[in-house]
Amino acid sequence: MLLLKNADIYTPSPTGRADVLVAGGRIVRIEPGISIPQTYCDVVEGTGFIAVPGFIDGHVHLMGGGGEGGYATRTPELLLSDAIRGGVTAVVGCLGTDGVTRSPAALLAKARGLEEEGLSTFIYTGHYAVPVQTLTGSIERDLLLIDKVIGVGEVALSDHRSTQPTFDEFARIGAEARRGGILSGKAGVVNVHMGDGRRGLSLLRRIIEDTEIPATQFVPTHINRNPTLFEEGIAWAKAGGFVDFTTSTVPAFLEDGEVKSSLGLRRMLEAGVDIAQISFTSDGQGSLPAFDAQGRLQRLEVGRVTSLLSEVRDAVLVEGIALETALKVITSNPARMLKLRGKGQLAAGADADLVLLEPETLDIHGVMAKGRWLMRDGELLARGTFE
Repeated sequence: MLLLKNADIYTPSPTGRADVLVAGGRIVRIEPGISIPQTYCDVVEGTGFIAVPGFIDGHVHLMGGGGEGGYATRTPELLLSDAIRGGVTAVVGCLGTDGVTRSPAALLAKARGLEEEGLSTFIYTGHYAVPVQTLTGSIERDLLLIDKVIGVGEVALSDHRSTQPTFDEFARIGAEARRGGILSGKAGVVNVHMGDGRRGLSLLRRIIEDTEIPATQFVPTHINRNPTLFEEGIAWAKAGGFVDFTTSTVPAFLEDGEVKSSLGLRRMLEAGVDIAQISFTSDGQGSLPAFDAQGRLQRLEVGRVTSLLSEVRDAVLVEGIALETALKVITSNPARMLKLRGKGQLAAGADADLVLLEPETLDIHGVMAKGRWLMRDGELLARGTFE
């Protein structure tokens, strides 16, 4: 058993100072004054720290991504230590542009490896292209037969790297994912890579208008990519759809018009978007390529899972958003959107995933995943097998 004493609890809503008792990888009790003899329990003092749910990163290129500049530009795989340093205790892996040299089977194996190392892991089936490349021959079968598959993606729209899917093709993806999700009890969402193209969300809007598929079946990501797409995202979210911000960025992207996630969160809330419709993901280990008007690669950076907390921190300390509100976009919201049961909350019966934060700086002091301390007193206690 593990016992965290006297931490300020955010569930993610603030509930005051209390102790957290953990056993068997789950939270057993949260209340003040829990007393367990140290003979039977590892006790950690949490006085002066904030305890929050472990962060969920719903869009990570676990195997790396990219390759837009040739083989030498393939980005590296996610390391366990990077996730720990970012407070990330659960990840959803995806493939990107490359579905040839990186496959759904290899992604599944990488996810299982990270699970063995200490994280909770899930994956999307498919990649940018349509038809969707699956593990079993269909989206529906993947959702029903493979435990870690929770949806489809990232399928590219409005991007010169997409396969330019038609209305019927994309509607069928949404329909198959929905049916598979219903039958398996999973989210079955379609994670949609949004590019810079002028068509924006038009195909998704048409699907919602012309079919019975609800807007919540799709999660358009990179919604802060440019000002036009961002404004479309506001309308989409106010109509009941989900929107996902990408926190990894570089100064050049922001200079070109990308909306910084922390600023974008404040602007969406001011525009009347319900916080429940918004999530942040890092695009960790994905390539951040910049192309010229002719589609030629100009530069390439790598996404980082640590950017999640950086943008939540800026949302609180720079944009003035309440901590409990900002936390939702990386805890309870993705857990609900993606139906990750036991995740995204601090509550009795939930998985024992939590992060200890310094109250003034929101720096990470400790990370627990599935009831195991991966970082304690600011020191890494776990590393990947080959780190």
